[in-house]
Amino acid sequence: MGMFSESVDVVCSAAGQPESLTWAGKSYAVCAEPVRWFERRQWWAEDARAPLGSGQGVVDHEIWRIQVLPVRKPSCSGESGESDGTEPLTLDLSRHIRSGRWRLLRIHDALRPRTA
Repeated sequence: MGMFSESVDVVCSAAGQPESLTWAGKSYAVCAEPVRWFERRQWWAEDARAPLGSGQGVVDHEIWRIQVLPVRKPSCSGESGESDGTEPLTLDLSRHIRSGRWRLLRIHDALRPRTA
């Protein structure tokens, strides 16, 4: 599993769930139900003081685990932009609540059966 922080462009549904993203110039479609949770951040190390009444976003990070497949570009023959059959990537994303910006935090290794 790789862990880092890189900006990504995410398109969300009306309910706020990620539907697709663009990362490193490539487009990906979410292919499974995303999972959301919150993680504590060290706001005391980043901010001198948490503003009163600031609520969610100061103490917690919103994290989404999504599975995505690369989207093929439509060809001249009229094929759709569906995936080419590769295995999904599992990614963890963080959304900054105040700014709405998204960051890629983790790329999980695919679980594949290993043979001797």
